[in-house]
Amino acid sequence: MITGLHHINLRAPAPLLATLRDFYRDVLGLQQGPRPAFASDGFWLYAGGQAIVHLSAQRADEPPRGPVDPAAPTTHDHTAFAGSDAQAMAERLRAHGVAFRESRSAVTGQHQFFLQDPAGNGVEINFPF
Repeated sequence: MITGLHHINLRAPAPLLATLRDFYRDVLGLQQGPRPAFASDGFWLYAGGQAIVHLSAQRADEPPRGPVDPAAPTTHDHTAFAGSDAQAMAERLRAHGVAFRESRSAVTGQHQFFLQDPAGNGVEINFPF
């Protein structure tokens, strides 16, 4: 039985991997922490003591992962994170030149930010009202 979301894994070539690490660490505020000694390079980024974003290096000789049919659309829209200080996050995003859209949902009772990481992955950050 599934009890929650453990982590997301993003796989990218080395230069983009470093850019993604910097974004999730420096812009979104996750902490870089220990990562097991896997055969591939990568980073683990933590929030609240949990490694929630795993970044894995794609080898140069490895084809990109994706749908079996390259013409097929992906079904991944975004990854959502919980946040605790919307004003501080907005200031942080602006300071880093990251465009985002805000929404206040009476239906869900959340203040939400919608943005994209440097690889174009959708990111949502939810803050309580």
